[in-house]
Amino acid sequence: MNLTANKLYNKISKYDSFASKEVINKAFILSKKAHANQYRSSGEQYFTHPLAVANVLIDMKLDSSTIITALLHDVVEDSDVSLDLIKNEFGEEISKLVDGVTKLSRLDIRFGSAQAENFRKLLLASSDDIRVLLVKLADRLHNIRTIKGIQNDKKRSRICYETLEIFAPLAERLGINAIQRELEDRCFAELKPETRDSILKRLKLIYSQDELNIPIITKELERFLKKNNINCMISGRVKSSYSIWKKMQFKNLSMDQLSDIMAFRIIVDDVNECYTTLGLLHQKYSAIMGRFKDYISAPKRNGYQSLHSSLIGPKKTRIEVQIRTSVMNEFALNGVAAHWIYKEGAKSSETIRYKWVRELIQVLEESSEPEEFLENTKLEMYNDQVFSFTPKGNLIILPKGANAVDFSYAVHSEVGNAAVGAKINNKNRLITTEIKNGDQVEILTSKNGFPDPKWVNSCITGKAKSGIKRFIKNREIKEFLHLGTALLQKEYRQQNKRMHEKSLIKVINEFGLSDLQELLIEIGKGNINSRNVITFLYPDKKKVSPTLPSLKKPSSHDSVKLKGVIPGMAIHYAHCCHPLPGERIVGIVTTGKGITVHALDCFSLEKFNDMPEMWLEISWEREGDTFHKGSLVTVLANEPGSLAEITKIISTNNGNISNIQVISRDIDFYKFNIDLEIKNINHLNQIIAAIRLSQFVENVERGKD
Repeated sequence: MNLTANKLYNKISKYDSFASKEVINKAFILSKKAHANQYRSSGEQYFTHPLAVANVLIDMKLDSSTIITALLHDVVEDSDVSLDLIKNEFGEEISKLVDGVTKLSRLDIRFGSAQAENFRKLLLASSDDIRVLLVKLADRLHNIRTIKGIQNDKKRSRICYETLEIFAPLAERLGINAIQRELEDRCFAELKPETRDSILKRLKLIYSQDELNIPIITKELERFLKKNNINCMISGRVKSSYSIWKKMQFKNLSMDQLSDIMAFRIIVDDVNECYTTLGLLHQKYSAIMGRFKDYISAPKRNGYQSLHSSLIGPKKTRIEVQIRTSVMNEFALNGVAAHWIYKEGAKSSETIRYKWVRELIQVLEESSEPEEFLENTKLEMYNDQVFSFTPKGNLIILPKGANAVDFSYAVHSEVGNAAVGAKINNKNRLITTEIKNGDQVEILTSKNGFPDPKWVNSCITGKAKSGIKRFIKNREIKEFLHLGTALLQKEYRQQNKRMHEKSLIKVINEFGLSDLQELLIEIGKGNINSRNVITFLYPDKKKVSPTLPSLKKPSSHDSVKLKGVIPGMAIHYAHCCHPLPGERIVGIVTTGKGITVHALDCFSLEKFNDMPEMWLEISWEREGDTFHKGSLVTVLANEPGSLAEITKIISTNNGNISNIQVISRDIDFYKFNIDLEIKNINHLNQIIAAIRLSQFVENVERGKD
């Protein structure tokens, strides 16, 4: 590499006007002298290595202190130059950085150890200044670029595996995608050259067609967006061979099945234009379902922001678009390094240093397992953090804005799944209450507790959101399985048959399903009619025509008994009638949604009179102690104390008022709607009877929406 001290300074001074030519020249000379008689495996002079590392960091436009550290990063380890000398010549900042890189070089970081433990060591050693880790990554990048100079095949393979397992994922977590991509592809070429070549040949074949030409698609996208007054810059590329191979392995797909081999980066002026651009592209081209990610409103934990969407783009080509601002793009390319890029008007020493690793030292002390530490270091480093504590004094670090739901899942997923409330600083609070710095938080749990789907919108950590969604998904499967089993068993009873899995194999095959569980779930969802299953199995049997349940007749023995008729994913209570235990109920089966439970006398059922196949006779299996929603419409005298007396009557009769709303008022009377929580229909009737005895009451009746 033909870089002189002057050329090095000229490159730095283009973006860092405070760079000192004298100091850079001094570092250049010291490094060259310290490595004068040293050579690399390739036979090159060793000094070419620190020079190349410095050049990598210059390309990232890092501050001059980082560049000087790169020049000196091996002198303490490989020569008789001391840290004291560096401190005297270059100052304490650079001395500490060189010391940090030296310590990193001495760490026992190697392929085969637990990834979490290796990350733990690297992050701990970098806790004073993240630039130490940036120099180490640049050092590793140059070593991989020149790995052909190592003659020993096993050593080359070991270094590449170590890089793929430790340094490339670390670059990804730091958001430095450019370094991550190059490390991965160069190591992939070394470890699996034939596989890589076959992928590249296949890519060349696929994209040799004119309509799949990246410049052509780029121009079409530019024309369309500029026609709609979007000022943008667009660049396209084919995904790296390693990322394609990894995705093929993980998803067990062929290259033709991948939807995002070709990616286009669209840089626009501001955040509003990001969303406007996305909307325009979705109007023009077909979006591929399930392939949209909004990393602007919900950034990745390493701070990355962008809108990602896969489309059937120009020429019917599957493409991925990544829409972002120039600031987001800078971060996407350089990650954490973007915060050390020299900014005009601020001295390097004034740059804000992110102390995220140092703040996690306490977590290390609390974490017995390295994997637990790794989970805590998935780069929530750019959010302001909140430090809170369990009643036992364990530290829980959360991003600013996190609530008690986030706290509960940070403690343990089982705690989050059973959470019903929180005590914050010994005071009862809602589970959605925001956590403040220094709060002591106790999560209140119940064996009957479960996460509310609405919590997903109020919590902010990925761990809480994924925990809630996973619980809801598992619960949904159980509910639809239970409902589907009940529906199919009912049909079997009507045919005087017993349900056997063996007899259902034909049905499973007919519908292209994998097993009995999937069949029962599809029946529970209403996607497969249980009556059609019986007809398929027993075509000669007398068909039982569906009839509407009678209001006068009691529930038949064929009614589907649902345990407590607990509302959830598979079963929903109708808001129009608020059915209660003890009264006749009926289910309306809706495709894909399960059952909506109505009181049998509900006026809304009239619209289903011509659709008897949607009706399902159901009954309460038991009433239990669960509270249910009900409502009263009450007309009260406009006198002092009238409403207070009604609320007292409800409380005395063990009812709970959840809401009171004034419907109308005049000189003599108020008309209220009172929402209640009661146990069953008898409980509601008991409350109505007690209210009617009051001298203030003109009228009271059960509310209907």
